[in-house]
Amino acid sequence: MRAAVVTDFGGPEAVQIVEREIPEPGAGQVRIKVAAAALNPADAITRSGVLPADPPMGFGWDAAGTIDATGADAGWAVGDAVVALEDNLVKQLGTHAEYVIVEGSAVAAAPTSVDAVHAATVPLNTLTAAQALDLLDLKPGQTLLVTGAAGAVGGYAVQLAAHQGIEVTALAGENDADFVRGLGAARFVARGDAPGRHDAVLDAALLGETALEWVRDGGAYAGVMPPLLPAPVREIRTAAVTVTADGARLKELVALVDAGVLTTRVAETYPLNDAPKAHARLAQGGIRGRLVLLP
Repeated sequence: MRAAVVTDFGGPEAVQIVEREIPEPGAGQVRIKVAAAALNPADAITRSGVLPADPPMGFGWDAAGTIDATGADAGWAVGDAVVALEDNLVKQLGTHAEYVIVEGSAVAAAPTSVDAVHAATVPLNTLTAAQALDLLDLKPGQTLLVTGAAGAVGGYAVQLAAHQGIEVTALAGENDADFVRGLGAARFVARGDAPGRHDAVLDAALLGETALEWVRDGGAYAGVMPPLLPAPVREIRTAAVTVTADGARLKELVALVDAGVLTTRVAETYPLNDAPKAHARLAQGGIRGRLVLLP
């Protein structure tokens, strides 16, 4: 099978398409024939060599496709249309391949309201947003500031929080005001303006200490990049999301996609062989939605 890997860390040109043996599932695992797999900023981190691991390393966290083999007691059947999260930070092969092995507990039935390309954008970003909100533990009526609210994680965080009855203020670029209000934000603040203080901040833009200033005394802060977690001040609870695969939770989030509560966004698609071009586009920035690879 073909897979995208990096053998020498570097820029987008370091991404290689190689041939690998088709893997076999073990007990409790399934093999997914990948129809679509999202490209995320986490993949750029893998490519750059920041992680404490040696190459070769594979790319890809999200997968949408069809189960074509199962191990014992995996809980799924050949032919099931699914989405899944491969949550190992360091991996020899990820979902940017024609086939991927994941634990059966990391899998959920695919949404029925969107195609595989859009479904592939769901697992990593919705689970990150949902698990960040869990850490904040807000109640209906409390106030939440979401930084990077027009991005993939931030957008899902706005929608999930609004759905839970939380009063959301969205921090994003000036041109994104109508968009984030459409996601359910009660208030919009443009980057560079003062958003005031809130019961909690979900920092999808990785602003760190700057965002901590926008939390009330005794409030809560959740960041989406553990190494950038700021030191707590003013009795603020701080936590960083280390996203974990959770098929049961992913099933709930897929149901919200099918109910229209969560909106998938695809920016562009690329064939797997053009993975270096997709990485180059990701590096340019300014993307609304996710880039998706098609094995």
